[in-house]
Amino acid sequence: MEFTEAQLDQWLADFFWPLVRIAAMVMTAPIFNTRQIPVRFRLLLAVLITLLVQPVLPPSPVVAVFSVDAVMIAAQQIAIGAALGFLMQMVFNALIFGGQVMAYSMGLGFANMMDPANGVNVPVIAQFWLILAMLAFLMMNGHLVLISAIVDTFTVMPVAVDGLTRAGLWELVSWASRMFAAGVLMALPVIIALLLVNVGMGVVSRAAPQLNIFAIGFPISILLGFVLIWVTLPQVMSSFGSLVSEAFDHSAVLLNTR
Repeated sequence: MEFTEAQLDQWLADFFWPLVRIAAMVMTAPIFNTRQIPVRFRLLLAVLITLLVQPVLPPSPVVAVFSVDAVMIAAQQIAIGAALGFLMQMVFNALIFGGQVMAYSMGLGFANMMDPANGVNVPVIAQFWLILAMLAFLMMNGHLVLISAIVDTFTVMPVAVDGLTRAGLWELVSWASRMFAAGVLMALPVIIALLLVNVGMGVVSRAAPQLNIFAIGFPISILLGFVLIWVTLPQVMSSFGSLVSEAFDHSAVLLNTR
């Protein structure tokens, strides 16, 4: 059995360029990019996914390794994979933002813990939401849908010098506002309830100035906050699921922006 140089170049191109795009998604997408997973394991996962999906992908262009076209293609593959992963990352950051807003309203803004996914300190409420969101994301097979989405990008946006344009990047940046809106919407019931409690405490302090309102109001705010977290948890997880579906729908719009 003999192989020509053109065949070897085509096989190498069909494997390498999809690997770059899939690896960029794995390095930036939630669940996959947690700090507990070593980089070598993430690279191995990207290679495994590429080997499994490569037979169903369209053929890639063969270009010289040290050329301007090769650099442009590599940049496009990294941009497309990172854009999809960053879009899903903003969904999880919406929970972190909502948990921070809720923690500050309860008076627990000082209670922080290390986020194992990002390596930064976040309020414990945000970390609690984030852990539940990761479990819900895995239960709804979000990781499989994410892999399916990155495979579909090779049909919508094949490997080429031109791919993700300035309009597509602007769509990605503009969707970041949805992250803040969703985070506030998740924490809004708790914020309003605690605001009413603080207003009531203000009325009590005016009616009975001899009471130590700080000694009374702080435990009440924390206790009521925990009760509201328990009551609103189904609504928060439902909003998270809707936000994940919206992010996947927006990824189709992002990749179709030419």
